[in-house]
Amino acid sequence: MSLPLLEYAPRSQNQRVKGFEVPGDEQPRIYNTDGLLSNTEMDLLIKAAYRQIFNEQQMLLSHRQPLLESQLRAGQITVKDFIRGLVLADSFRRLVYDCNNNYRFVEICVQRILGRNSYSDRERLSWSIVLATEGLRGFVDALLNSEEYQQNFGAHTVPYQRRRILPKRIQGEVTFAHTARYGSDYRNKLPKPGLSRSWLTPSHADGLFTQGEKFDLKTFIDRANWPMVAAVLLPLSIVMIGMFAVALAN
Repeated sequence: MSLPLLEYAPRSQNQRVKGFEVPGDEQPRIYNTDGLLSNTEMDLLIKAAYRQIFNEQQMLLSHRQPLLESQLRAGQITVKDFIRGLVLADSFRRLVYDCNNNYRFVEICVQRILGRNSYSDRERLSWSIVLATEGLRGFVDALLNSEEYQQNFGAHTVPYQRRRILPKRIQGEVTFAHTARYGSDYRNKLPKPGLSRSWLTPSHADGLFTQGEKFDLKTFIDRANWPMVAAVLLPLSIVMIGMFAVALAN
């Protein structure tokens, strides 16, 4: 039995403010399949979808989904289905889902799928419960089938950051593309430069003593990368023995 979505109060963010500004260079370009698109226009739409979901720094050839692209071009799936496929792709799972906690992942998905920042901690908690109980696919389906997504993007429009710029404002909101794809908790788990006590690990080649640490023979013996030392000394010893043998022969 699935849990009902925890209620949360929307805040008055930019995307909830009605505006009558004249579209300009700072306004997001809207890509949709409402009309018959040429091959070039379809290429631009697909690229916009990748940019929205993966962001510029993750738009690599290895992350592309040829099957989904082919189905979209042939009209077999909608833009909404294409977005769903990108979020559920292995690349997105590895780059975003696997390296974040549920709250951080929810925040990123709300930005990239709904086109806005999350309202509050309560909203992140609400969607985190859906993610925990329904799984990744159920969570993505809940976002895409939400009334907010349907009203703003429907089945044929690529999501975009809604109302980043307001008239008469010097600077708009920071684009979501500048948001780091993982939080500080994951960053702190990344390997850090340091010393390992195991003589089997190659990390000893980075330096036996830290800056300001005094030389100690026991510490040197414990930290030395002996396989690497042997690999260097053995050929050198063979060369020296050979030279010594040649000298004796002469």
